Amino acid sequence: MHAAPLPVVGLDVSKATVAACYQRGTHLHHVEVSNDSAGFTHLLQDCGAACLFVLEATGTYYLALAYHLHEQGGQVAVVNPLVIKRFIQMHLGKGKTDRQDAQWLLRYGQQQAVKCWQPEEALLVECRQLEQVTEQLLKQKTMVANSLEALQHQPVISPLAQQRLQQTWQLLDDQVRALEAELLALLDQRFAQEMKLLCSIPGISRKTAGMLLLFAGGFVRLDNYRQLIAKAGLSPREYTSGTSIRGKTRITKMGGALLRSKLFVCSFSAKRSNAACKALYERLVAKGKNGKVALIAVCNKLLKQAFAIVKSGVPYQANFTKLAA
Repeated sequence: MHAAPLPVVGLDVSKATVAACYQRGTHLHHVEVSNDSAGFTHLLQDCGAACLFVLEATGTYYLALAYHLHEQGGQVAVVNPLVIKRFIQMHLGKGKTDRQDAQWLLRYGQQQAVKCWQPEEALLVECRQLEQVTEQLLKQKTMVANSLEALQHQPVISPLAQQRLQQTWQLLDDQVRALEAELLALLDQRFAQEMKLLCSIPGISRKTAGMLLLFAGGFVRLDNYRQLIAKAGLSPREYTSGTSIRGKTRITKMGGALLRSKLFVCSFSAKRSNAACKALYERLVAKGKNGKVALIAVCNKLLKQAFAIVKSGVPYQANFTKLAA
C-alpha cells in the first residue's frame, strides 16, 4: 500500500478531456486538457510528474493517460468508480461536474491508502482485445442466427436473403474459430506451465483455462483465492436487517460476466468428475439447497482449486485435500 507522500493529483477522465485538480499550499488548482498526448504533456507541465495521480477506471478512456503518466515516472492509482461514489456519499457530496469529480479524487488520494497501478504486459493487452472482438463477433453470429430463424416463419422466403444470411453466419463462425485458436495459441505460449496445471483440474477445459489465466492476469497480482472470487463477481452477498428482513443470499455479479457463464457450464461436468466439487454439490443438495446455488458453490470451488494449483505448481490430485478443499 502507498501512503501518498507525494503531492496528489485528482484526474477525472472522459473520452475527450481530462479534468485535473491538485493542491499547492492551501489553494486548489484546476486545469482541463485534451485526452491525447498533447494534453498529457500540458498536464505534466502544469503539475509535474513527481505526483500521485488518482483516477477512476472509466472503460478504456483512462488507459492512454495512465500509461503515459507511468512512463514519465509518476505514481498512478486507478480506483473502482464504485469506491469513489461511496466515498462521495460518505462525505455527503452533492452535484456532479468534471471539476468536482477531480476534486473528490484528489481528496480520496489524500485521505486513503491506495495501491499503485502497474501496466499489464503487452501480450495480455493484445489477448484481451482478441477476446473482446471474439465476443462481439459471437453476438453478431447470434443476431444472424435469429434472423435466419425468423425468416423460416415467413409465408414467402427469398432464397437470396436466406443465402446471404447463411453465408454471413458461416463467415462469422469461421472468424470466431480462427480468433479463438489464435488466442489460445498465444496463451499457451505465454502460460505453458499454468495451462497444463489448470487443465489437470476435472471440469476445466483448455478454453476455460485460457480464459481464466487471461482474466486473472496469470494470477501474478492475486494474493489469495478470495480476491479471485470477488473479481469474478461470485462472492455471496447477504440481504438482511434486524429480525424482519431476510432476503436471499446472492452473488455480487460485479465484473467477470463472461468467466462466470463459462464456469457455470464447467460446473455441470465438475460436479460429476471432480471429487471435491462432487462432494460439495451433494452436501449442499442434501441440505436442501437448490441446484443453481449448489452449482455456483462448485464454481467457487473450481476457482479455489485453480488458485491453489497455479500458486503451488502441483497438478490436481483427487486425494490431496489441501488442494481440493
